[in-house]
Amino acid sequence: MASGKVLEETYWKWVQYKESCVKMIKDEPVPKVGLFCNRTFDKYACWPDAPAGSLVNISCPFYLPWYEKVSQGVVRQRCGFDGLWEKEDSGQVWRDMTQCEEEKEITSQELWFKQLMVSFRMLYTVGYSLSLFTLVMALIILFSFRKLHCTRNYIHANLFLSFILRAVSVIVKDTMLERHWGRQIIKQADVSEMLSHQAALGCRIAQVMMQYCVLANHYWFFGEAIYLHSVLIASVFIDNNKYLPYICLGWGIPLLFVVPWVVMKLLNENKECWAVNENMSYWWIIRFPILFASLINFLIFMKILKVILSKLQASNQCGYPDYKLRLAKATLTLIPLFGIHEIIFIFATDEQTAGVLRYIKVFFTLFLTSFQGFLVAVLYCYANKEVRTELRRKFHNWSTKAGMVCCGR
Repeated sequence: MASGKVLEETYWKWVQYKESCVKMIKDEPVPKVGLFCNRTFDKYACWPDAPAGSLVNISCPFYLPWYEKVSQGVVRQRCGFDGLWEKEDSGQVWRDMTQCEEEKEITSQELWFKQLMVSFRMLYTVGYSLSLFTLVMALIILFSFRKLHCTRNYIHANLFLSFILRAVSVIVKDTMLERHWGRQIIKQADVSEMLSHQAALGCRIAQVMMQYCVLANHYWFFGEAIYLHSVLIASVFIDNNKYLPYICLGWGIPLLFVVPWVVMKLLNENKECWAVNENMSYWWIIRFPILFASLINFLIFMKILKVILSKLQASNQCGYPDYKLRLAKATLTLIPLFGIHEIIFIFATDEQTAGVLRYIKVFFTLFLTSFQGFLVAVLYCYANKEVRTELRRKFHNWSTKAGMVCCGR
């Protein structure tokens, strides 16, 4: 996205440079006497009228992304004695722009950074793909067995579905961004077409869907926390026998924040694919509800942990080591369910962090969020005693029927 932003800014600066050049060509008076080369814009630099036989030096164009490094440099062109711009053997007008070119040497740090970003992308692509597969299978299992149909498992199923949609939306968003910024540029029209609102529509829709799915994922965490609180402590938030309020919480609440964010982006920050946060106040429309849900989840997590601690202490009959192990297991089980890890980097955004801290933040965020769906599916489906019992019963029935058929033959 950084390269896309640079491309867009460069293009609009180039348009501004071109317009000022066209204005100069129209407004400046034509020399009265002598032979001269005509003023022109060659799509790179703006050339004034030049006396025949002269070497013309003009400053490097300000639209170049690396202009600050070459602001003192010049681009040269020679006006021939015949009043025409001098050409090379190939027929192209000769131009010396060596002082305005970007340094081609890539430092080891830049190369390391590119390799690191590629590794990060591979990491979360693998994580989301693995999570997607395991969550789809877990969802099929939960809905295939009638004995598993209950409010608790319905909430788990919606959490799985939110993870699935989040994984799909991230993969689709990456594909749309790559398709949007990765198209081949041959002529000027390709750039303007790529930067048009119509071309960016697809990746903007993907960005909106991703934001909604991320919010829904967090609010299904919230629903899980509320349900567990209601079962273990007190039914003060939502009646744990009613399913509809959880649907409104998990799928409805995110719309209250995504819609205003979309409106603000359309009105005030309708640029490229909406993936860059220029005005952080708009970003907080999305981030605040995530922060709120994560903080409430953390408080509920601590309260439930306290209840589990007291119950384990009361029922502890096998000695301290076993009690400590069971408490650790309960804690580790609750963390992925409530999304407590979000608290670690909740205030540290990509725009606010730099250097090693940013790399650490990006790694942990991508690793935890991409593999979290896989972990949740394992803990609350594949490792669940009820699920394993039903799977064994189903397998036993299938093997019995298969044996009967085989023997009957």
